[in-house]
Amino acid sequence: MRIAVIGAGIGGLAVAVGLQADAHEVTVFERQSSPSAIGAGLTLFGNAFDALDVLGLGEAVRSISSGAIASMRSGQQDPSGKWLLTVPQGSMTGLRSVHRVELHQTLLAHLAPGSLHFGASALIAQDGSPRVSVDETMSDFDLVIVADGIRSRNRTLLGLDPGLHYAGYTAWRGVTNRPVDLRGEAGETWGHGQLFGIVPLPDDRVYWFGTLSTAPGITAANEHEQVCREFTGWHDPIQECLQATDAQAVLRHDIYDLAKPVSSLTRGRTVLLGDAAHAMTPNLGQGAGQALEDAATLVLLLRGNGAKEVPGVLARYESLRQRRTSELMRRSRTAGRLAQASNPLAVGLRNTALRLMPGIIMGTLSQRMQRWPRPGQ
Repeated sequence: MRIAVIGAGIGGLAVAVGLQADAHEVTVFERQSSPSAIGAGLTLFGNAFDALDVLGLGEAVRSISSGAIASMRSGQQDPSGKWLLTVPQGSMTGLRSVHRVELHQTLLAHLAPGSLHFGASALIAQDGSPRVSVDETMSDFDLVIVADGIRSRNRTLLGLDPGLHYAGYTAWRGVTNRPVDLRGEAGETWGHGQLFGIVPLPDDRVYWFGTLSTAPGITAANEHEQVCREFTGWHDPIQECLQATDAQAVLRHDIYDLAKPVSSLTRGRTVLLGDAAHAMTPNLGQGAGQALEDAATLVLLLRGNGAKEVPGVLARYESLRQRRTSELMRRSRTAGRLAQASNPLAVGLRNTALRLMPGIIMGTLSQRMQRWPRPGQ
């Protein structure tokens, strides 16, 4: 089949690679003029690697990622360094970390030469017909996959855009320029309207992220200095991670998700994938994982089918993906509200609840989250 993919992010590239491996003729349209050279770290759970294996990408991504976090003490701490909750290591065995830029480059390397078109601002038909317009040139396909991100223009064209919801906090992200001794510990530190996360990367550098509950649209003249001030006095090695990061490499983004789940993931012969379909907050670490599940689900459902079967395939995709992603969107937003609590009473109750919760319960919840309901199971 002739298939168009709009968007060359993680989900778009992954589904294109998987479909090309099944001998489909795939064209990828990306509005950016070149591959993005910026990014920080990313964590991928076991479900993401299950999907990557289906797509033929599992070993390639394992080779550029690190499983070190799975053998470290992990969970939630308070700013003084006291542990609120420790997650059993057995529940983290599938968790790996990777630099987002290296992941993107690996996916690009597996794409068929000549199939990716940069600087192509592609628009779809409003009725979901499998047509793509680029610079007023219309092309016909058997299927169109929309993977153009949280602010998807094509989701709006389909009449499926629920709007965006500001999560209530901004986030800084960075990667250290040298190794930092993590003392065998990783995970998140929860404060009052603030959170700091530490994740080891394959080359012994550290991916970190820090959040602050605040109004949207606020920026600082020097974001590196700002994030250092916000986490002054927090336990080691937080300041060391910040000081080991190049100032110009610190990224800041306000956090948004979709206001509510989209009413449908498909229209006609056009289907939504990844953040275009179910953008969620990063609190469960499932954004990329769900995009990869989408990609692998589509590849499996299309395998052995032709153009005539596309409507039935998309109906099955909708039934498999809508409920799971909608639930994870809700749970991620709830987790974010809990982590970002700022009222002293609410923080006290939250921390007490974490201290009293057996780590095995959190581990069980994590394992359930990683169960990908793949087609045929």
